[in-house]
Amino acid sequence: MASQLGISRPIKVLVVDDSAFMRKVVSEMLEEADDIEVIDKARNGIDALRKIETDEPDVITLDVEMPKMDGLEFLQKLPELIGKNIPVIMLSSLTTKQSKTTIKALELGAIDFVAKPSGSISLDIDQVKQELIEKVRIAAGAKSKLAKISKTFSRTLKPVKKRVISTKKITAKPSISTRATGLTKLVVIGSSTGGPRALKEVVTLLPEDLDAAVLIVQHMPPGFTTSLAQRLDKLSDIRVKEAAEGDRLEKGLALLAPGDYHMTIENGQVKLNQNPKVHNVRPAVDVTMESIAYDYNSNTVGVILTGMGKDGAEGMKLIRDNGGKTIGQDEETCVVYGMPKVAYEIGGVEVVKPIDRIAEEIVRMVNS
Repeated sequence: MASQLGISRPIKVLVVDDSAFMRKVVSEMLEEADDIEVIDKARNGIDALRKIETDEPDVITLDVEMPKMDGLEFLQKLPELIGKNIPVIMLSSLTTKQSKTTIKALELGAIDFVAKPSGSISLDIDQVKQELIEKVRIAAGAKSKLAKISKTFSRTLKPVKKRVISTKKITAKPSISTRATGLTKLVVIGSSTGGPRALKEVVTLLPEDLDAAVLIVQHMPPGFTTSLAQRLDKLSDIRVKEAAEGDRLEKGLALLAPGDYHMTIENGQVKLNQNPKVHNVRPAVDVTMESIAYDYNSNTVGVILTGMGKDGAEGMKLIRDNGGKTIGQDEETCVVYGMPKVAYEIGGVEVVKPIDRIAEEIVRMVNS
């Protein structure tokens, strides 16, 4: 497997966790894979920085909360002190506090995260093990691209500067109930691995008076989508919320599909369901895109961002075949060039843009 990712030797992993038990469990899970080698363990961020100087790993697994230097501070210090771009997989428990911290970690450059199971880890150890091994492999394959991607995203670590200019003077965000409900245009955005950081780059640059409703589907488990929506809402001029059954599409409102629920649109309203997974994920981008492609046809803008697999490819093609406009993120700025690549290959992508140019392209398409 490592050779398929362009690595001729085992993937070297540094496990960072303040719990000796978790360091042992995570290491044992990873070393069950023939192509992964745990080269060292660290008890906090400071310890990890010292060990990286001795032997640089291909991937780091990182606990969220640790004494002396936690996960967020470590992510900030890694390029500052070490000058290296090493892919990081976060390990987060299913608590509100840790999910919010994990979303910030993804903004700071962590490739992905694995949600620790609630209760005893032994209850879901096989599921966690397979997910962790798969994500470490994906992260190792993305290592060579991180320097360029980090440069593209570097300004988003500072207060966001709006480059997409609104036609209105932006004041406080109005409540949903006071917004105009007349709606003719709809933007649908799909993303997976690397998505939270990419979504921040896109959504925070959309103007408050965007003449369209927005739907977002990010592959993410329950709880984390709540934190992601809250974070995007805090940073954006448009309003962002986790979608709920019966929510209506409104201009300047972005609805994020909740974890473990497919999101469809019927008569301008959100419908949520737990039908079987599509492409082994729920929510699935294709489910949402296919539910709106015929009704909104030429008034639709489909956007597919970084992610593994092919979810969203058929939905993008359906949008385009029905007269809508579509945008795919380019390979150079994708953490994983999977979903946009497949969409492009089957004819579902009309325009290819780097992540820092997608928001202005959305606005152009909505206004054209």
